Amino acid sequence: MHTHCNKMKYRNLILYGIIGSCSAGLDFLLFTLFVRIFMWHYLLSNCLSVFAGIATSFTLNRSYNFKVKDRTMQRFGMFLTVGICGMMLSNLILYVGIDCLDMNKIATKILSIVIVAFLQFMVNKYITFKPTKA
Repeated sequence: MHTHCNKMKYRNLILYGIIGSCSAGLDFLLFTLFVRIFMWHYLLSNCLSVFAGIATSFTLNRSYNFKVKDRTMQRFGMFLTVGICGMMLSNLILYVGIDCLDMNKIATKILSIVIVAFLQFMVNKYITFKPTKA
């Protein structure tokens, strides 16, 4: 039983990483498009790209990773709350990196994705997608 639990932990982490990479890739692609092509402000671009990543990540994690089908709206509300907190942290990292430290926008976005993704995994694994007891 102990070995099965360890396998599930690693399976969740690996799948979360794959799904997160896809969602982060979408986030990054949209952010880059909005900032470089449309010339939108980086904070507006970040908010829109993060929301696209949140919706993608929730759908894929719910269906393929944690396989939790109950309380969809409640879980999405929690996931969205975690995502919005992550977006606010990402906006702070972008602001400090770009406006205060004069860092490159794209490099700062990559840094923010790495930091926020790790924190969100921990919250979503242990709170949002925690199985309900029967």
